[in-house]
Amino acid sequence: MRSLSVTSAVALGIMLPAVALTSLTQGAMSIPLQESLLTLADAALGSSTAGLPEYQRAVIVELRLPRTLLAIFVGAILAQSGAAMQGLFRNPLADPGIIGVSAGAAVGAVLAIYLSAAEQNWWAVPVGAFVTGLATSLLIYKLAQGDNGTSVFILLLAGIAVSAMAGALIGFVTYLADDTRLRDLSLWQMGSLASADGTRVWIAALAFALLALRLQKHAAALNTLLLGEAEARHLGIDVESLKRELIVLVALGVALAVSAAGMIGFVGLVVPHFIRMLAGPNHHGLLPLSALCGGLLLLLADIGARLLLAPAELPVGILTALLGGPFFVLLLLQQRQRV
Repeated sequence: MRSLSVTSAVALGIMLPAVALTSLTQGAMSIPLQESLLTLADAALGSSTAGLPEYQRAVIVELRLPRTLLAIFVGAILAQSGAAMQGLFRNPLADPGIIGVSAGAAVGAVLAIYLSAAEQNWWAVPVGAFVTGLATSLLIYKLAQGDNGTSVFILLLAGIAVSAMAGALIGFVTYLADDTRLRDLSLWQMGSLASADGTRVWIAALAFALLALRLQKHAAALNTLLLGEAEARHLGIDVESLKRELIVLVALGVALAVSAAGMIGFVGLVVPHFIRMLAGPNHHGLLPLSALCGGLLLLLADIGARLLLAPAELPVGILTALLGGPFFVLLLLQQRQRV
């Protein structure tokens, strides 16, 4: 199983840079790979020795490079968050989008966009998304807790209820918004990487680094938790403390991902299952491999969003929903057969 993890890591590690380079070359205006690399080299050196047009440098350095990096970090955050929640609740249906955490974080982001001035959005949106995302996570967790542990049935129902209320609040704010904010709010609800910039990339990168380090530290505890909460306690795991920390970490990661790219669903549901089929359920390998695969999946979805209706552009959240919706139905059918 360890050899499968190493093989999967090598394969994903090769594919991710290759797809990232493809992302730099593809879009409404196709730019050859050699010229794209020369543009990046010139930008890194602060020179213009390649003699490339200025508009081409702007497309590569100011538009596509931040967008590519943001897709990688946001996809990695969502995939790792999904893997952690599935391990925490010991159920394959747990996902930040399905149980309402993403919708709750989106409420804070939308309120921040509506209430704050444009120059304050860079800090107001992540803060607002984190506050409401954390509140939503704690609410859903409390609702799903019972005498026999966490009820997945109540978890899903709570997620549906929270998502419905969040959708109503977002719709109300959207109705009140003026034309200047309406487009931003609409893109936020559908999920888009079009507004990628240096600030969002740095925020997403820092969030991913924090999430990856802390989750990897708890990989052994998540493996133990798969045996059951009672068994984990007997083996010395502080289950309640672990739950609280993981919920806060996932809320932080999802909130910052939502604030940077809007509501992008199903990445955290699909990717951990794919990695488990490749390399098994050990969280020591599952978490980092999920990060690699999540970044790769969202990057591929973003390339597809740019090319399918070129020169127009689809919101990337639509493509991930088209991919993840049927996958979720298959999971529900598998769960029904097991019951």
